[in-house]
Amino acid sequence: MKFSLFVHMERSDPAKPHAELIDELEELVLMAEAAGFETAWIGEHHGMEFTISPNPFINIAYLGARTKRIRLGTGTVIAPFWHPIKLAGEAAMTDVITGGRLDIGIARGAYVYEYQRLFPGLDAWGAGQRMREIIPAIKGLWEGDFEMSGEFWSFPPTTSSPKPVQKPHPPIWVAARDPNSHDFAVSNGCNVQVTPLASGDGEVTSLMERFNAACAAHPDMARPDIMLLMHTFVAEDAADAEQLTKDLSLFYCQFGAWFQNKKPVRQGILEALTDDEIAAMPQYAPDKIRQNLVIGEAEVVITRLKAYEALGYDQYSIWIDSGLPHERKKKSLQLFVDKVMPAFRHGRPQ
Repeated sequence: MKFSLFVHMERSDPAKPHAELIDELEELVLMAEAAGFETAWIGEHHGMEFTISPNPFINIAYLGARTKRIRLGTGTVIAPFWHPIKLAGEAAMTDVITGGRLDIGIARGAYVYEYQRLFPGLDAWGAGQRMREIIPAIKGLWEGDFEMSGEFWSFPPTTSSPKPVQKPHPPIWVAARDPNSHDFAVSNGCNVQVTPLASGDGEVTSLMERFNAACAAHPDMARPDIMLLMHTFVAEDAADAEQLTKDLSLFYCQFGAWFQNKKPVRQGILEALTDDEIAAMPQYAPDKIRQNLVIGEAEVVITRLKAYEALGYDQYSIWIDSGLPHERKKKSLQLFVDKVMPAFRHGRPQ
């Protein structure tokens, strides 16, 4: 099982400069590269300081000039916010800039807050249908002289300019949850990204079962890779683990509030949650968070990750976005490198 890092710029204090956040992002990615991580993933989000990444290809191109080996992936671009020609061209240019190190993850999106602003009237179903149409389209554009007459996009014969370095194209990953999404990904030769959020190990197992069922339904297709994304923090001791649990509990309450799209947002920052609003989300209470996320001293983390490896996950991505200060993220990541990775078949690059 390979390791990767899922990381964004984020802030809750408007006084903290965005330029400082870029430096912190770079530092975490360089740490991951030095440790032998496979990929650093950056997604797409709009109008929120909670997750700052209006175009992940910009971040990736920047990081591509500062790294040498680590792969750089979109985790993920939001299909309905893109035209196929634009997505194919920008992805190909990024692959050229990074020397063929791009992975492209694609999703339908999840935040109603973003749908309302970028695509009023769009719902999850419509977004998912657009994702299913855009993936064959970008493959065709990379091959060249591709003409499209679809439900959502139509255009005359067009070739992506430039074309990707990787042949036949960069690896494509589909964010999947329901069985139909797994089936679509496998049948189209795409890798799969899954996250249980804070639903626990039962969902981790169920997601793998859905993936295996899709693979079994398409025996003519080579088995793609599947990546598990989870919040993961390594603690120094029991007290540190307890504090991390409390902090991640609050983070998930804020995460849930963004999804509910009912709180005022000013200058890209969500209004602070009240105690009653936090209490109304018992699924994110500290005891649930401790049980369902990967938080603990190294031995605890190793045991959880060994179980995921045994299930068949090919890549495990540490979701480090958390609202925690940069130094605390660094400390946890370094503990993961020093105390968790040696238990797996990973070595530092020579």
